[in-house]
This record gives sequence, C-alpha cells and structure tokens, in this order.
Amino acid sequence: MAVTPAYLNWLQDTGVALKTKDGAPVKVFELIHEPDQAILSEWAKHFRSQYCSDLDIDFLREFTGKTRAEYLNDLKFPTKTGGFGPGTRSGDFAEILVSDYLEFISGYWVPRTRYDRKTIRNESTKGSDVLGFKMLSPTDSPDDCLAMYEVKAQLSGKKANERLQVAIDDSGKDNVRKAESLNAIRQRFYEAGSIQDAQKIGRFQNPVDRPYKDVYGAVALYEDGIYEPLEASSSDATGHPSKNSLALIIIKGKDFMELVHSLYKRAADEA
Repeated sequence: MAVTPAYLNWLQDTGVALKTKDGAPVKVFELIHEPDQAILSEWAKHFRSQYCSDLDIDFLREFTGKTRAEYLNDLKFPTKTGGFGPGTRSGDFAEILVSDYLEFISGYWVPRTRYDRKTIRNESTKGSDVLGFKMLSPTDSPDDCLAMYEVKAQLSGKKANERLQVAIDDSGKDNVRKAESLNAIRQRFYEAGSIQDAQKIGRFQNPVDRPYKDVYGAVALYEDGIYEPLEASSSDATGHPSKNSLALIIIKGKDFMELVHSLYKRAADEA
C-alpha cells in the first residue's frame, strides 16, 4: 500500500458550511503549506512520478544529451511561461492534488496514467479529470464505487471566475464519456504490462451486467487572494443528471502559483 504523502496534513477542512443556489452543500478546504524542506522534497518526488518514473528517466533521456532536470523541464513538464504552459501547470497540479485526496483520504484506488503518456506537455489530457475506484471484495459487489471528479483551478489573477460552476457543468458530462475514459486507462495499463490493474478497470466497463455505484465530484481551487465565498452560493447544480451523488468541494490556499512553480522546479532539480 502506498504511503500517504505528508503534505496532505496541510490540507485542512475549514469547517465552513456553504451551499449552492439550489441548496447543495459545499465543503471548503484550505491548503496551508509550510517551508518544510523534507516534506516539500517528498511531495516533489511524488509529483515527478506522475510524469515519469525515476526508474525510467535515464533510459528515456539516454540519447537526448540532456540531464535529468533538462529532460523533465524540456520534454515532460508544462512550461513555466508562454502559451498554455502556466494554465496546464495549474490544472495538472489541481488534478494531482484531488487524486491524492481521493486516494489517501477518501480511500479510492486512483490510477496514475494521465500525465506520463502526454504527447503535448502544454495541453491537458482529454477525458474525465480524476477517476477513482473502490472495490469492497475480490468478487463484484453492487456497492463497489466509481468516482468521477472534475477539477477546475484559478491559482492567479485579480478576480475569481466561476470555476465551481464550470466543474459542475463538466461533471454533468462525465457519465457520457465514462466508457472512453475507462477504455483509455485500461489500454494504458495493458500497454505497460500491468494486466492485473487493467483487469480491475474491466470490472467497471459493463455496469448493466456488473452493476456498481457512480459517484461524482466537482472541485474548484482558488488562490486565497481572489477566493470569493459567494461564488458557491451563485453556483447551481440543478442541471446535473446525478445531483444526489455529487460532492462539491472548494480548496483555497495562499501563494498557490508560487507553490506550483516551486514544486516543478524541485521535482526537476532533485531528480
């Protein structure tokens, strides 16, 4: 079993109770990060592994003439400046954070196949943002769960945009693209030779004959300086096709984008 990253202790439930326009509850977390070098290094290593295994990096860079840091910065990580690089960085960071929340706090198995097979580093991978699986026993149970979470981030700027509403709206489409997302994950596991993990995904590909529960999530991340609590009350989940199975979460934090850039830098420098 994977060890829970220590940085998740910095993710604190504020206890603030917000509601959307239609009365759906919204949980609010705050990421209170600290200058703890050991924890940041552990986090950076975990972060780096989403894009490239430390076991693979030397083979992959072998004929490039690049150091490990150069390989990661030039070919794997989204760019710090220019084009869609910064936006892709913030989006990837937010999705990885929510993946860790689902896996280590909520107890789901979350496949990590979304970032290491990117062909264009400054683009987000298509499909549902985060998928998590919960299997109660070796045999099928109708209480097994597939969690599909949409994650939107605004980690800089001067005014908050409706990121929670966008996440809600995109979450409403997740059931339509579920089959494609599951197929993509299973195919990646198969290509990597991870047959056992590929078979786990197969358990969720035929809900008619092998029923389970679908649960949904919409998450918005905000830089603390532009976070606006009223954004939750102006959001509306009425149109979501599975409103009663929808979790709504806001995560705020100070100096979010500085943290993101420092994680990417540390992940490359310490490779």
